[in-house]
Order: sequence, then C-alpha cells, then structure tokens
Amino acid sequence: FALILLSGDTDGPWWIGHVASALAFLLVGAGLQTTQTAGLALATDLAPPALRPRVVALMYTMLLVGMVISGSAFALLLAEFSQIKLIQIVQGAAVVTLLLNLVALWKQEARNPNRLPIGAEDDTPAFREVWKRFAGTRRARRFLLAVALGTAAFNMQDVVLEPYGGEVLKLSVSETTALTALMAIGALAAFAIAAKLLMKGGDPSRIAANGAVFGLAAFACVILSAPLGLPMLFRLGVVLIGFGGGLFSVGTLTGAMALEKEGGTGLALGAWGAVQALAMGLSVAGGGVLRDLVSHMATSGLLGPALSDASVGYGFVYHIELLLLFMTLVAIGPLVGRTAETQAHSPSPFGLAEFPG
Repeated sequence: FALILLSGDTDGPWWIGHVASALAFLLVGAGLQTTQTAGLALATDLAPPALRPRVVALMYTMLLVGMVISGSAFALLLAEFSQIKLIQIVQGAAVVTLLLNLVALWKQEARNPNRLPIGAEDDTPAFREVWKRFAGTRRARRFLLAVALGTAAFNMQDVVLEPYGGEVLKLSVSETTALTALMAIGALAAFAIAAKLLMKGGDPSRIAANGAVFGLAAFACVILSAPLGLPMLFRLGVVLIGFGGGLFSVGTLTGAMALEKEGGTGLALGAWGAVQALAMGLSVAGGGVLRDLVSHMATSGLLGPALSDASVGYGFVYHIELLLLFMTLVAIGPLVGRTAETQAHSPSPFGLAEFPG
C-alpha cells in the first residue's frame, strides 16, 4: 500500500506513503532478526559441537540460494518495468513469504516437557547476572566490537548500491535488481570456502578478518567504476562485497558459538544478533542520510566545481565503509589464533601485531 501511495496515482497527504514504507521496513527488519537469532540458537542446540561449523555454512548457503533465486526472478519480472507490476510483485512476494514461513515453522520445535508449572520457583540465574559474566571478558567485548564495525562496514551500502548503479552507471531497473543475486553468488562462494576451512580447524576470527580484506578490494572496485565508466567493474565489486561479507558473517557467527559455555547458546548468539541488527540498522540509515546530504552539497556547488558530480555522495559513503573495514581489522586482529585463556594473559591489550602470523 505504501507503493501505491508513493506512485502518485492516488490523492492524499504525501507523508502517509513515507510512514507506511518506514513501518513496512521496520516490520521486515524485526521479523528477520527475531527469526535469525532464534533459528540459529535452535540449530546450535540441535547440532553436535563438531558439526556446528557445517550447520552454520549450510544454513547460510540455503539463505543465499533463496536470495539468488528471488533476485533473479525479480530481475526477470521487472525487465519491462511499470509501477503496477512492481506493486503486484511485492504483493505476491508477501503471500509467498507467509506460506513459506508457515511451512518452515510447522512442528519445528517440540514443546518442553520439563517446563516449570505456574508459581514454581526457578533457580535459573537472572539475565543481568549471566550477561555481566559473559560481557566481562575482554575477548567478548572485542569480539562484539568487531562484529559491530564489520557489519556496519558491509551494510552501509545497502540502500545506495542500486541507486548508484542506476543514477551513476545508468543501469536499468532489471540490471540493478540483479545485483542482489550477484552479491548472493559471491556470498555462496564464501560460505563454501569457509565451510571447508572451518572443518579443517580454521580460525573463525582469521576467516572474518579475510572477509574484511576482500571488502576493501570490493569497495575500491565500486568507487573506481564511476570515473572509469565500467559497469562490469561495479558488478565485480558487488560480487566481492557478497564474498567478503559472507566470510565475515560465517567467521563471526562461528566465533560466537565458540564463546558459548555451559550450554548458554542463546546468549552469545543473541548478543551477536543484537549487535549485528543494531549496527546494520544504524549503518543503513546513516548511509542513506549521508548520501543525500553530501550529494545535495555537491550538486549545489558547495563543495566546489571538482566535486559537483552525482557520484560524490555515493563515494563518500563507500570511503567511510573502507575506513570501517580498517577499524574492523584493528579490532579483530588480536582475536586471530587466540583462545580465551591466552587472551587473558596477553601483554598487548590492543593492536594488530599478532594478525599476520
């Protein structure tokens, strides 16, 4: 309904469409993060510790397979674009999502026969007490900081990447829609590689750090595609964003599982999901605001004749993402190849000195 109002074909206050679209994104984000965190905790409970890396890779692989299929389908359906067709596709996607969720959740988790009756005393520690114990370690705090920085770095482009392709590189609606599938293909390749590395005893923090390194190359390709006028370089950058983000996601998620102690699976995964969701939301919103602000300043001539192009606002966001990726490497470096015990005795509380080894 927000799309119908935003299309301009109906009468009414202009702000209703914006409020409705914001509410729609809010509901999608809330549903996505709630399902992701609870689903990962359930999968971790069900999987033996030795198989958890393989389970994580499989779940993310299926997620990306779905994104490839849906992204390709949307690109084909929007080859001949019209506002009515876009509205119909969104309506159809909503119905399909509802049906798929019903099938996915049906009898997924049995009722707990050991649940305490109403009024019975529960000796489970309070959440604040458990969280204080979990977040009291330097390793956990550094890990969550790395998750926040890396997530922000890879997701700030979320709402500006497709407009960048359309406005700056003159790609069609169908071509920009296909970018989702390209990014998912890159992530799929990353998950396959990460799964093999983890099954061979690879370090999750090193995998996540390598993802940040690939992210640096990805955003360099995206930035250079505009002045060089090379859409294929832009597409390569999109694939590398998916690849780097995939390595980072699998690495940090497996690292969160490694932080679990005494069966408290939901705590570390919940912290990982909460930090990721918060960083994602703030970065996506910040990326859109910064793009609009800097682009307005550039096109208004406030930044001088050399910076009056429409790509300036997009480039500003991408350069911030490069900075965030460097900060991610600094944060995650001391975690590479380190256990919680060795971290506690580390003579160097901060830095990247140990990362290359």
